[in-house]
Amino acid sequence: MIKNTHLLKQSVLVVTISLASGHAMAAGFQINAQSATGIGRAFAGDAVIADNASVVARNSAAMALFDETSMSLGFETITSLIEVKDASYNGGAIGTVDDVGGTSIAPNFHLIVPIDDKFAVGVTAYSNFGTKTEFPDSYEATEFGGLTDVKSYNLGVAGSYRINEQLSVGAGLDLIYGQGSMKRIFSGDTPFPGQTILDVDKADGWGVGFNLGTTYELNENNRFGLSYRYSPTMDTEDDKGQKISLPLPDIAEFSGYHRIEDTKFAVHYSIQWIGWSAFDKITFNDLEGPFAPAEKDYAWQDGWHFALGGTYYLNDTWTLRAGYMYDTAAQDEVTSISVPDSDRQWFSAGFTYALNEKSDIDFGFTYLLGKDVAVTETTELGTSVSATTHADAILMGLQYNRSF
Repeated sequence: MIKNTHLLKQSVLVVTISLASGHAMAAGFQINAQSATGIGRAFAGDAVIADNASVVARNSAAMALFDETSMSLGFETITSLIEVKDASYNGGAIGTVDDVGGTSIAPNFHLIVPIDDKFAVGVTAYSNFGTKTEFPDSYEATEFGGLTDVKSYNLGVAGSYRINEQLSVGAGLDLIYGQGSMKRIFSGDTPFPGQTILDVDKADGWGVGFNLGTTYELNENNRFGLSYRYSPTMDTEDDKGQKISLPLPDIAEFSGYHRIEDTKFAVHYSIQWIGWSAFDKITFNDLEGPFAPAEKDYAWQDGWHFALGGTYYLNDTWTLRAGYMYDTAAQDEVTSISVPDSDRQWFSAGFTYALNEKSDIDFGFTYLLGKDVAVTETTELGTSVSATTHADAILMGLQYNRSF
């Protein structure tokens, strides 16, 4: 009985770690959701284009480019299309599941207020990360499937200062709220059939981060932006007092915008670095029952986004945009069927429709195409699952912008 209890503890820790990495993986599987405008151009150039107030979420220094109060209000829908195929559990073939993804809605709000010709302040609220996977109750490998539902929200305040006609700087404070629900049970083919492994319902917590930025304007048609965002370790706790600490990555971004002289066309681009190598371990404290606190080491890799886009200013009413992004995975050696990850391609298009001189509406659409990834997971009890995972996603955004 002592041996079985030890095995149960170790199995729970292994599966809990896998699930918790799915929580972090939701962040690693980074879904940008700051604006519908950005969705329509694969976020290419978003740290410097500054065509509406949502730029404060990418680069606080870009607020210096505004000479009147501007507001953006909108939402994004994020639908993950996840397939787990060619799977085997404990050496036996099991069925394919292709409906474990879900749809999340992420609202956003941004406001920029110029104080004078030097200073501007802003506030922003949006979702950083979000994912949901839910395997059916009949899935054979239930200790590896189950429910993972994670979301986070960023509340920020920022300020900018124009040093001269070319150079501006900015800084901001970020309050990040995270919430997650995670459930796992042992399958019928284990020594503990039906035993609940993990049942965390709406574990939540707050973290504090900051951001720095700068913009450089060659002229009105050519400018560059550089930003850095420090992300904290998120300490979350559920109603039962179970605690999980997860380090989040820092992010740096360089963007450029160039409108071709005497034309209606502009090209823009971004390179973003995401410091996922900081995700070195997950820490557990105050687990319920006989399960002692534990930690698990990981070896994650830094991620990169490479985005290129174009904008066509058709007339005073319509602006058309499109973009492409190649987005590298955060996962390296450790993979999971619960929250699949891979390198991804973004194919994006969108438009702005001007209602009048002071207000307009943005729409953006992105199809996010992932790759097949071979996954193998095991527990200390000796159960294992191997499969090929594939994760695509559809992002759509709608946004209202107004200047005052």
